[in-house]
Amino acid sequence: MSIPIICLDARLRQFCETFRKSFSQPQFKYLVTVLLALMLCQETHTLTGLLRQIADGQSVSGLSRFLSQSPWSAADVAGAWIERFHEQLAEQVEAEHERQRRQRPKGTGRPRKTVVTGYLIGDDSTQHKPKGKKMGGLGKHYSTTAEQQVTGHSLVQSLYVLLGRRCPLAPQMYRQQAVCRREGVPFQSKVDMMEATIRDFQPVPRTLTHVLVDSWYTCQRLWRAVHERGFLITSGLKSNRWLWVTDAQGRGRWQRLDEYAAHLTPEQYQQMTWPNQDEPRTV
Repeated sequence: MSIPIICLDARLRQFCETFRKSFSQPQFKYLVTVLLALMLCQETHTLTGLLRQIADGQSVSGLSRFLSQSPWSAADVAGAWIERFHEQLAEQVEAEHERQRRQRPKGTGRPRKTVVTGYLIGDDSTQHKPKGKKMGGLGKHYSTTAEQQVTGHSLVQSLYVLLGRRCPLAPQMYRQQAVCRREGVPFQSKVDMMEATIRDFQPVPRTLTHVLVDSWYTCQRLWRAVHERGFLITSGLKSNRWLWVTDAQGRGRWQRLDEYAAHLTPEQYQQMTWPNQDEPRTV
């Protein structure tokens, strides 16, 4: 299979320069090597496989030390990325507010407020490590791809989507309680990690944040964190969850979600458009 030739052009160079302050000069050279190799690599992403893509004379041992031992901070890199994202999107957010002001219908009374929505999307994924025996954080996790439990890492990940642009937040490794005891680290559940992400997240100014998570994370604690931040949330609900349903007379009662959904008519459903990797998707 033919692959494109990718050089360090102006756009890629500008992106790399964002992280210049987070690395020493030798470390920065390895960063550029890794980025270029990941864009080109069509084989297994081992250190040897990555270096085969770059004619730069870097050694496997040097790349290994850069990734595992060099004193650079992943948190600093993630912070630089989101800072760059804020700087680039600030003007676009103002332009979108202005566009909405121009297009809103004129009439009496107070004009409708313009809203620019950013989506904070949270999920977890399993990274299968069939040969990883000495890696830290290894545990048994369910893989939707393999449809069974596999040995590997479970990463809790978040993505910020605003005006068609995407900014990944730093991933967090989930360790099961037995793994935490073995490695001597404090235990954090996936809900703990997602709650911390929501509470610490800083959106681009003058935007409304809408949190999207699946049914695994649906709980009162997470909803409370969202509402305390002034965000919105849409999450999945398992069919056996109980809801407090209010009838037309204002009386309420508890009802299972599957029973409630069975009595809904087609007219009671409302189509919504959610962000998608390729184009907005209507659900």
